[in-house]
Amino acid sequence: MENLSSIVGQLKKERDRVQQQLSGLNAALAAFAGVYSNRGAKSAPAQKRKRRPMSAKGRAAIRRAQKARWAKVRAAKK
Repeated sequence: MENLSSIVGQLKKERDRVQQQLSGLNAALAAFAGVYSNRGAKSAPAQKRKRRPMSAKGRAAIRRAQKARWAKVRAAKK
């Protein structure tokens, strides 16, 4: 029974040691998140990116280019 209580004591010591290491890691992560918060850190709220409107002329050019790509793919199948 004495052996069992020493094992329990060792496990508690190990738990305390791991808990200290985790708190140190959490502190380091918090410090890094503060430094790099503008670079898309997980803790920072997601910032919405403004989208520029595309002109009808630009959309038409993209449409023509895509149709040409698909035509090339279909021609290769034949």
